[in-house]
Order: sequence, then C-alpha cells, then structure tokens
Amino acid sequence: QVELVESGGGSAQAGGPLRLSCQTSRYNTYCMAWFRQAPGQERAGVAKIDGNGRAVYADAVKGRFTLSRVDAFASNTIHLEMNSLQPEDTAVYYCAAELRCDFSGPPRMDDFGIWGQGTQVTVSS
Repeated sequence: QVELVESGGGSAQAGGPLRLSCQTSRYNTYCMAWFRQAPGQERAGVAKIDGNGRAVYADAVKGRFTLSRVDAFASNTIHLEMNSLQPEDTAVYYCAAELRCDFSGPPRMDDFGIWGQGTQVTVSS
C-alpha cells in the first residue's frame, strides 16, 4: 500500500512563505500533486509535477508557488514552496499521487487515487 507522508504547513503572516513536503514510496507515484480545501469549499488543485519535473499550476498560485521533486531510489518527495501567501491561501493542503500525469490543466481530483491525510495552512493578515 502506497503511503503519502506530508510535512510542513502551519501558520504564516500575509506576504510570508511556507513550505510543504510530501514523501512517498516510488511505486506508482510518477505524478504527484497538491490540492487544497478551504472551509465550506470544494477541494481544488494547486499544482502537479511529473517524473521529469514538469509542473503545472492553478491560476490562483502561479508566480507565487513553486513545486519541485526529488526522486531517490526508493522514494519520491515533492516540495511546494509557497511565497507571498495571502489569507485566501488558508486551507487544508492534501498531497496526492498517481501513475500518470495529464497536463491539460491543473490537477483534478478524479485523476488521483492516492491521497495524504492533509496538513493545515493558516495565513493571517
């Protein structure tokens, strides 16, 4: 069973940075992504990245967030560097993984079958 281990998150002031990381075993995790869900809203894609390091972002985070990955022998790790954070970035952030990446747009929930537990990000003004 593939497990996603999320770390990072927490609280930040508006305009500040935070970093999220997600580590998983290498099997069946070629495509990895971050989603977020704010209170009362649906879960939405933030960014995704494939094994070649190609990344695509949601319009709401373009230019502020950067997604990268490190592939080791037995694990894949992605890092989401979040800069210029705004209160509207407050949400629970979820890591997700899947075998294949579709780069027709930002990540969609239906394209991912492996999910992490989520980590809270709170941005205060």
